[in-house]
Amino acid sequence: MDFTVVLLLMADVWMIYAGFVFGVRFIRRYANYFLGVEWIVIALSGSNVVLLGLIGGDHDSPSYGLMLFFDAFSRSFGITLILVLGMLKVTHRYEPSPVVDVGAFGLAIVTGLCLAVFGQPITLPWAVFYIVMNALASLFMFSVALRLWRVDERRHAVWVVVATIGAAAVAGTYDFIRIPGDDENRTVFYTIAITLWALQMTVYFFAYRALHRHHTQVDGDRAKAVAA
Repeated sequence: MDFTVVLLLMADVWMIYAGFVFGVRFIRRYANYFLGVEWIVIALSGSNVVLLGLIGGDHDSPSYGLMLFFDAFSRSFGITLILVLGMLKVTHRYEPSPVVDVGAFGLAIVTGLCLAVFGQPITLPWAVFYIVMNALASLFMFSVALRLWRVDERRHAVWVVVATIGAAAVAGTYDFIRIPGDDENRTVFYTIAITLWALQMTVYFFAYRALHRHHTQVDGDRAKAVAA
């Protein structure tokens, strides 16, 4: 097996692990279904990539169509709008209504299906749309990093900035730039991209946990002060 393929599989395994493990933790520990489901969707996407490689599926295979759906789901409203809504729970104590829940996931599902079936190859307007959505989500995540810095969670703040910049670089080059010498499957590019996505998912989980821990401590201190 080619060494670049081995690196790709290693990165994919990390992304699958981060997606399933942290996704379940988001749901069980924090009742955060926005982030939990999105993380699990990304893990399923990574698992499907492994399956596609094992069966040697071509562009007409159901697995390839599923890959396109997962890709469009996360790049449009998944790791953008849904990410922001999920993080708002720990930054602003936001509790979304059922309408917001259904609407956000509905947008991601419909967009994913439409682009997987009718939107290939990706046209320039959609590519620009992806970049704009990622840029807006990145700006929000920089504000999350600032919150972490202000509550003395500076290591997490720095990692959020690093992961966000890395993921934004992938989003900005995904549909426009090919790495010189890369193969037709863009193995080198996807190895870098999946590594950065796995890092992003891991970093964001621990950043969320740090902010949640901070709020829990503050609430506890206030309760003690009131009781006293």
